[in-house]
Amino acid sequence: MSTERPRTPLQWRDVPRLFVIVWRIAPIVCSFLRDRRRWIRWGDPVPRSAAFHERRARAMVHHLAALGPAFVKLAQVFSARTDLVPEPYLTQLARLTDQVPPVPWPILRAALERSWGAAPESIVDALDPVPLAAGSIGQVHRARYQGRDVVVKVLRPGVDVIVLRDARLARAIVAWLYRQWPHHHVRGFAIVLEEFDRHIPEEMDFVREGMQCMRMRERFANEPRLRIPAVEAALTRPDVIVMEFLEGTRIDRLDAEIAAGRVSARMLTETLIETYARMMLRDGVFHADPHPGNLLVDRQNRLVLLDFGMVIDVSVTTRKALFDTILAAINRDPDATAAGFYALGMIATDSTPPEAMRDLVATLLDIAYRDTSMADRAKVLAERVMRELLNWPIVLPGELVYFARTAALIEGVGVRYDSHFNSLRVASPVVLRLRGELLSALLGDDGHREPIVTFAATLGALAGTAMSWVTGWSKRLQSASGERHIS
Repeated sequence: MSTERPRTPLQWRDVPRLFVIVWRIAPIVCSFLRDRRRWIRWGDPVPRSAAFHERRARAMVHHLAALGPAFVKLAQVFSARTDLVPEPYLTQLARLTDQVPPVPWPILRAALERSWGAAPESIVDALDPVPLAAGSIGQVHRARYQGRDVVVKVLRPGVDVIVLRDARLARAIVAWLYRQWPHHHVRGFAIVLEEFDRHIPEEMDFVREGMQCMRMRERFANEPRLRIPAVEAALTRPDVIVMEFLEGTRIDRLDAEIAAGRVSARMLTETLIETYARMMLRDGVFHADPHPGNLLVDRQNRLVLLDFGMVIDVSVTTRKALFDTILAAINRDPDATAAGFYALGMIATDSTPPEAMRDLVATLLDIAYRDTSMADRAKVLAERVMRELLNWPIVLPGELVYFARTAALIEGVGVRYDSHFNSLRVASPVVLRLRGELLSALLGDDGHREPIVTFAATLGALAGTAMSWVTGWSKRLQSASGERHIS
C-alpha cells in the first residue's frame, strides 16, 4: 500500500550520531542474528533459554531509551507488531513508552515565550510549571484561558531535528541490513521505519494536530457517548497546541467503577467498536495511536478521545480490500482470504507460493472458528500461530497495523473486565447496525462517488452472510455454554 520514499544521502555531520546508534544497537542485532547462525553467516543456531530472552529484552530497552525520543517513539510502534516482535520483547517495549524525563520548566517557558511572542503568563492564567504528562515528542501543562480549563502541549525544544535525523539514520541502517540479509522480517522492519519516517513530521506539527482534532470533533458532533476536546486555534502554533481540558479515568483503570456498576463494560466496548469502525470505514480518517493513555471515561460514562498527532487517511481501495477479505474470512474461504492478503499488500514477496499462504490462512481460520472458549483460542494463538507467524512471509502495511492495534486494544479492554468476553458477539451487531451508514460512505452516496467495481455486490453478500454467520455462531456459543454448565 505504501511507496518507499527516496533515500536521503548521509551527511558528514551525521557520522558521530550514526556511530553512537551503531555502538548501542550492533551488539543486540548480532545477538539476534546468532539465534539463526552461531557465526552470523554460518553455523548452527545458538541455544537460547527463556531467561536469556528476558535479559536481552531488558538490555534492548535500556539501549533504546538511552538513544533518546526517536527510539522511544519507535518502541511504541514496534510494541504492537506481534508479526515482527515476539515475547518477551513486546512487553518490554511497551514498558518503554514515554520513558523520557520532562524538560525543565525554564527551558519550556522560554520556548512558549518564543512561540507566542509574549510572556506565557500574559496569555494564559494559572499555568502550572509541573507537567501533567511528559512524552517523547511533547510535554503537557495545565492552565486556564478565558475562564476555561485547558492544557498546553509544547513540542520538546529541538526534538524535531533530533527525531528526523535519527529516523533517517535508522532507515539507512536497516536498509544496509536488508542488503546483507534479505529476509522478509528485515523488510518488515524497513516498512515500519518508512511509515514512521512518513508520519512523524505530521505528529510534530501541532497546527495539523489541531486541524485533525477539530475535523474529528465535527464528524462526531452528534455522538453523545464520545467527547473530543475543543481546540483554542488562536493560541495554536506549529510547536504549541492549546486544547480543552477533559477529565476522565484511563480505560484500563476502571475496575472499581465497573465493579460498582457505575460503568458498563459491554457498552464501553460497543462504543469503542462503533467509534473506530466509523473512523476507518465511514470517514477514512483514522486515529492511529490507540493506547489506554489516549482513551478515558468521564463521570457521565462518555468515552474521551485524546491526542490526534497520529491521524492516517485510509483510501477507499484499502477499505474495499479489507471488506473483501473480511467477507472471505466469514465464508471460511482460505483461497479468497489469501487473495485478500495479497490485495492488502500483506505479502512480503511476489515469489511466495500461493499454497503456502493458503495453508497459513487455513490455520488461522480453523483457530478462529473453533468451538472453544476464548481463553483456549487465545492460548493456541499465543503458543502456535504467533510463533509460526514469525516464520511466514507476511508484512503488515501501515494502515492495517494501526487497525490491528485498535482491535487488540478493544479485545484487551473487553477481557480485562469480562473473562468471558467474546468480540464476535459484541462486534457483529454493531457492524450490522452501521451497515447502511457505511454503505453510503463507501459507495460515495454523499456526492463523492468513487469507482468500485464489485463493492456493492460484496456488501450485499456480506450483510446476508454476516447475519447467518452471527446466528450460527450464537447457537454454537449457547451449545458450548450448556456443555460447560453440564460439566
